Amino acid sequence: MTDTNGREDWIASPKAALHGTIEVPGDKSVSHRAIMLAAIADGTSCIEGFLEGDDTRATAAVFEKLGVRIEVPESRTRIVHGVGLDGLEAPSQSLDCGNAGTGMRLLAGLLAGQAFDSVLTGDSSLTRRPMRRILDPLSRMGAGIASQDGFPPLRIAGGRPLHGIRYSSEIASAQVKSAVLLAGLQADGETQVREPHPTRDYTERMLRAFGWPIDFSPGEVRITGGHRLHATEVVVPADFSSAAFFIVAACLVPDSYVVLRRVGMNARRTGLLRVLRAMGASIELLELGEEGGEAVADVHVRHAKLHGIDVPLDAVPDMIDEFPALFIAAACARGTTTIRGAAELRVKESDRIATMAAGLRSLGIDVEEAQDGARIQGGAFRGGNVASQGDHRVAMAFAVAGQVAEDEVRISDIANVATSFPGFDVLARKTGFGLRVA
Repeated sequence: MTDTNGREDWIASPKAALHGTIEVPGDKSVSHRAIMLAAIADGTSCIEGFLEGDDTRATAAVFEKLGVRIEVPESRTRIVHGVGLDGLEAPSQSLDCGNAGTGMRLLAGLLAGQAFDSVLTGDSSLTRRPMRRILDPLSRMGAGIASQDGFPPLRIAGGRPLHGIRYSSEIASAQVKSAVLLAGLQADGETQVREPHPTRDYTERMLRAFGWPIDFSPGEVRITGGHRLHATEVVVPADFSSAAFFIVAACLVPDSYVVLRRVGMNARRTGLLRVLRAMGASIELLELGEEGGEAVADVHVRHAKLHGIDVPLDAVPDMIDEFPALFIAAACARGTTTIRGAAELRVKESDRIATMAAGLRSLGIDVEEAQDGARIQGGAFRGGNVASQGDHRVAMAFAVAGQVAEDEVRISDIANVATSFPGFDVLARKTGFGLRVA
């Protein structure tokens, strides 16, 4: 059915074992950064494997409003005619980031050192995402950014000279680190970021690929201003966060065997593999290689019986976007799975701890919430109704749950799946999912 607001539902139900060799869309985090750095590089860059999602398209549209010409010769390809770090044009209107928290936070850092004023806006979900975490370090660098008590829209004052800082972040967030680094490109002196736990190093790797001198190691990075970015070719690997739903589904559905091709294997992104293997999953990585400076592999997943574990605290930053999928795996595992240290889940597209816990309970699973995680008692999914709260990863996670439920699972408000994984339902059905739009 379609609700009174015109939002579609999914109905997920068991159909068959999952089989097939599939390719999931390009990595969202890499796609955002590739567009940004190509736009402010000198020369013309080609991006292959670009994610055709709402979030990444919104970022590309922002740079077009800033005077950057971006060609689309075919799907998943972008030709970006860079204008250099000082070549962006003042926008004639506000810059709409859509649902993209990554886009807004990184853009705030990049625009903080520009000569013109700008305003970053987004959809209703994005306006509830906290921005103070980037506003504080950017203000220390000399930026002038006004917000609505720490929430979007962000009004960025142009013409403010920036200076490098030494910043020790209180939270492990690649977005915070990246915002500071992008501001640091335009700052006087050295900018240094230290993290409480190492996070994804996509920005660092891509800055190096575009020719900017940078020194980084897990948990620490240093750059100096005053250099230039040079156009390059970027090959975007398949998105591990998107692959996660198929990895978990193949683990759970009896007799399944699924191969996911050329998936990004950045060590700061693949904590879910470590956790699932500790739970007893059968996962092999073959054909290891590199694309666009990022490690890739074919991921072979077979059905296996899982058992609950205490998720290691040091794995949490490396799988923060994969927790909705892990919640489903934990609900099907024998025994108890305990998650701690994941308070960041409270400020995603939804409060993912609360949203996942409510959905699991509605399907008959015993869940005890904590402020920074949950305790999940493995059991059996019954059918029922789940509210995704407009959160794309929650919706896809419960589509997986429906494959091992006793009856149909109806998942409401699925439109935002297009932000990260357009065509998820089509690809899921090809592998054997019982999943239809209602």
